[in-house]
Amino acid sequence: MNGFIDDLMKSVGGDLTKEVSNELNISKSTVEQLIPQIAPLILGGLKRQKDEHGGAARVDHILNKYGSANILDDLRGAISAKAKEDNPDPNLGGLLGAAGGDQAVNFLADKFKLDSSIIMKLIPVLSPVILGFLSKKRDQEGLGSAGIASLLDQDGDGSVIDDVAGFLLQGLGDSSQKKSGGLLGNLLGGLLGGKRR
Repeated sequence: MNGFIDDLMKSVGGDLTKEVSNELNISKSTVEQLIPQIAPLILGGLKRQKDEHGGAARVDHILNKYGSANILDDLRGAISAKAKEDNPDPNLGGLLGAAGGDQAVNFLADKFKLDSSIIMKLIPVLSPVILGFLSKKRDQEGLGSAGIASLLDQDGDGSVIDDVAGFLLQGLGDSSQKKSGGLLGNLLGGLLGGKRR
C-alpha cells in the first residue's frame, strides 16, 4: 500500500494537506501524518468488499458510485463540503465494517492527541479523494480493474491485517504498542468483520 500512498501524496498531497489543514484547523504536519494512517483503512475496506462481496466487480461498483476522479480537480470545494456535513459517518456506510471507523477515530484521536470530532470528520473527508485517486489510476492511467484488485492485494498473502497494523503502529514505541494492542485488535476486527449496509 505504501506505493499507492506515495503516488497519492506526490500527485495531490500538497493541495490535499493544505485544504484539510485549513478546513479542519489542524497543522499541516499532522495532516501529513494522518493521511498514511487513514488511507490503508479505506483500501482495506475495499479489499474486504472485493474478497467477500463480488471481487473486482464489487470494487468497480464502489468506485463508480463514490469515487469520481473529478473530485481531484476541485479539492477545496469537495473537502469543504464534506467537512461541513452535520453527521459525518466514519464507518463510510459500512465500508469500514460495522464499527471500524468509530474505533479508528478513538485510536487516532488518542495517538495524535486530537479531539475525536476532528478524526470523525477527517475519515469521510479523505475517503472520496482516495477513491477518486483509485478511479483515476484505473481509468486514466490504464491500471484497469485487475490492476486495482492487485493493488489491494499488494502483499500477496490475501490479508490486509499486516499492512494496516504496520501503518497504525508506525512510530509507536514498545510501551505504546502494548497499551494500544487491545484497541488495535478491536479496530482490525471491526474493519475486517463488518457487513456493508
